[in-house]
Amino acid sequence: MSVRPYRDITRRKSRQIRVGAVRVGGDAPISVQSMTNTLTTDAAATIRQVQALEDAGADIVRVSCPDADSTAALGEIVRAVQVPIVADIHFHYKRAIEAAEAGAACLRINPGNIGSRERVREVVRAAKDHGCSMRIGVNAGSLERDLLEKYGEPCPEAMVESALNHARILEDEDFFEFKISCKASDVFLAVAAYQGLAEACDYPLHVGITEAGGLRGGTVKSSIGLGGLLWAGIGDTLRVSLSADPVEEVKVGFDILRSLGLRHRGVNVISCPSCARQQFDVIATVELLEQRLAHITTPMTLSVIGCVVNGPGEARETDIGFTGGGNGTHQVYINGLPDHRLKDRDVVDHLVEMVERKAAEIEAAEIEAAEIEATGIEAAGTKDDAGRLDVSTRPAAAAS
Repeated sequence: MSVRPYRDITRRKSRQIRVGAVRVGGDAPISVQSMTNTLTTDAAATIRQVQALEDAGADIVRVSCPDADSTAALGEIVRAVQVPIVADIHFHYKRAIEAAEAGAACLRINPGNIGSRERVREVVRAAKDHGCSMRIGVNAGSLERDLLEKYGEPCPEAMVESALNHARILEDEDFFEFKISCKASDVFLAVAAYQGLAEACDYPLHVGITEAGGLRGGTVKSSIGLGGLLWAGIGDTLRVSLSADPVEEVKVGFDILRSLGLRHRGVNVISCPSCARQQFDVIATVELLEQRLAHITTPMTLSVIGCVVNGPGEARETDIGFTGGGNGTHQVYINGLPDHRLKDRDVVDHLVEMVERKAAEIEAAEIEAAEIEATGIEAAGTKDDAGRLDVSTRPAAAAS
């Protein structure tokens, strides 16, 4: 048991697959995905958008491949970017084969929708030949007619049955490198479907609230649905679906994970809502800081509190703290301890400089630790004069 058991999240045990170089499931970090909204046939525009998503931290990016011209452009896109690309395929099995040949790392496809068993077999063969995994993507808005007739409406049971039916088709072809999503725009329906699916199988789950809405409403809806699932340990990769710039999906995804302590990226700004006690303009300061610190990827915490009521307490728990004080003179904390005072006019520039310096220190320490570990591993392979492996210098962890 941890020191703070109330913060523990026990993740569901799932099998692990790969989407390109990204591991999904098992003990792998929960990955963040998004999807391009450019025409895939416009390779240059799609590449620019994928690269913007890479810069925002996306682990995986999906592109739509509705026609042969799109899959023809896919090879150029894959070669120009670093993140693994998922090809979104709906009904035409040939698009799936073309996407695999073009270098897609994963095919988003429902095998039951692409026709005969022989067509499924051809897609599986292409996936195996080219190292593709797959995602079975069930959506409440496009359930099979027989399931709607059986259940009367989209419901958790119908969605789980659909997912397992599609999974069985791939299993019958001896293919198990797939993950499953079970999305709905209704939070209750989506969460219940994922809960049922999590109990019914051990495949990794791609979680999301589909068609969640615009930037504000969609963020709230996704945070409620995904937050509940992730808190319960359900979810191996996620996408926040917003009617907004796809980069915003990535930002919100990381914010959700960070709030649950599941992944850490960039500066976590802890700030008060402000009130009559504030000794500086908290809202404007935080807005500027978030803009100016967006380039920092090193995990850090920064508290920005308007007065001394909660400021010192919050500062004790953060890497850098800033608390408002009287007469335009404020207190700055480093690693929880008072360090120096600061005047109003210097606040944003000074804090940005401090965060950048702290980030550089953290990165340098991580590099040094990695070099020490590498040296230790190298020392573990040292041989004595007789050519025998000398284990006396081997690190304890390696020796075990």
